[in-house]
Amino acid sequence: MSNENKTGNVSDRRASMSPFERYLTLWVGLCIIAGIVLGKLAPGLAQTLDGMAIYVNNAPVVSIPIAVCLFFMMYPIMVKIDFGSVIRAGRSGTPVLLTLFINWCIKPFTMYGLAFLFLGVLFRGFIGAEATDLVKMPFGLDLPVGATHGAGTVVLADGVKMMEIPLWRSYLAGCILLGIAPCTAMVLVWGYLARGNDGLTLVMVAINSLTMLVLYGVLGGFLLGVGRLPVPWQALLLSIAIYVALPLVAGYLSRRWILAAKGERWFREKFLHVLTPVTIIALLTTLVLLFSFKGEVILGNPLTIVWIAIPLFIQTVLIFALGYGLARVLRLTYEDAAPAAMIGASNHFEVAIATAVMLFGLSSGAALATVVGVLIEVPVMLMLVRFCVATADRFRRAPETADGREPSLETAS
Repeated sequence: MSNENKTGNVSDRRASMSPFERYLTLWVGLCIIAGIVLGKLAPGLAQTLDGMAIYVNNAPVVSIPIAVCLFFMMYPIMVKIDFGSVIRAGRSGTPVLLTLFINWCIKPFTMYGLAFLFLGVLFRGFIGAEATDLVKMPFGLDLPVGATHGAGTVVLADGVKMMEIPLWRSYLAGCILLGIAPCTAMVLVWGYLARGNDGLTLVMVAINSLTMLVLYGVLGGFLLGVGRLPVPWQALLLSIAIYVALPLVAGYLSRRWILAAKGERWFREKFLHVLTPVTIIALLTTLVLLFSFKGEVILGNPLTIVWIAIPLFIQTVLIFALGYGLARVLRLTYEDAAPAAMIGASNHFEVAIATAVMLFGLSSGAALATVVGVLIEVPVMLMLVRFCVATADRFRRAPETADGREPSLETAS
C-alpha cells in the first residue's frame, strides 16, 4: 500500500470520528474562553458549586457536582469494555507485557523527571518563583495553621484550612497524575485510525482499568511524596474507589444486564448512542468550571498553558518513540506495534482530572495541568497516528482476514 493511500485511509477513518472527538482541542479552547468569561461574570458560581461537598474534619473532600460530572465521564468508558477479553490476553503476550512495562515502569518516572526539569527549573522563573497555590488539606490530616507538610504550609482561607504550596509544584502534581493514568478511552480511536489490532487494544483497555485499581494510588502517592507535595493517601484510595472502581463495577454489571435483556445490537445502537452526549456535556461542564477558577492566572500569565504543555508534549512523543522502537526490536507485527506504542503515549485524562479535583481542589494548579493534557491530546496523537501509518512498511504485517481487516484476538490463532 502506498503512503498516499495509507494517508487517505487515515483521513477517511478520521471522518468517522464524532465531531467531539475530531475537534476536541477546539472544544477545550472554547471551554477556556467560556470559563474565563464565567469567572468574570459570576465569580462565586464555581466556588459555590465546589462548596457543595462531602466534608470531613471541616474540610471539603468530595465535590458533589464534580463527582457527578466525572462519574458520567467515566461510566460510558467502562460500560463499553468486555472484561472477558482479558482472559484471551495470553494470545498476545509480548505486546501486552510491553505496554504494561511502559505504562507502569517507565512512563510515570519520565513524566516526573520532565515535569520537574521544565516546571521546577527551566520555566520556574516564567511561572513565578514565589507564586503559590492553595490546595486541599490531605484527607485525614488535621494540622494547625502555620504547620508545614512537605513543601506546603497550612493556612486559613475563607475559614477553611488549606495547604499553600509553590505554584510550580501544583502544576507538577497535575503532570504526575497524568503520567500515571494510562488511556482506556480515546486509545480505541487512535488504534482504529492507525489500522492496528482492535482486539489487542480492547484487551489493554480492560487490563489498564484493572491495574489502575492497584498501581494508580501506589505510584501516585510515591511520586507526589518525592515531589514534596501533600500525600493524601486516604483521598487517593477514595479517588480510585469513586472514579475507577465505582464506574467499573457499574459498567460491568449494567453491561451484563443490558446484553442479557436487550441484546448486543440494542446495546450498541441505542444505549451507547444515548450515553455519548451525556459524556460530552459532563466533560465540557467540568472544564468550564475549572477555567472559571483559573481565569485570573491565565490572563495574568497567558503563557502558563504553554509552559505546562511543553513537558507534556515531549513526554508523549518520548513514550511513543520508546514503545514503537521496542516493538520493532521485539519484531512485533505493525498491527500490534502501533496500538502498543499509542496506549503508552496517550493519557487517561478523565481519571487525572477527577483525581486532581478530589486531591487538590477544583481551583488548583494541579487540576489546570490535567486539563492542558486534554488540550494537546488530539493534535499530538493524530500526528503520531500519521507517523505510524507512514512507517507501517518497516514492520512485518499480520495476515489479513477474509474481509481485508487484520485479525483481532478473537480471530487470530
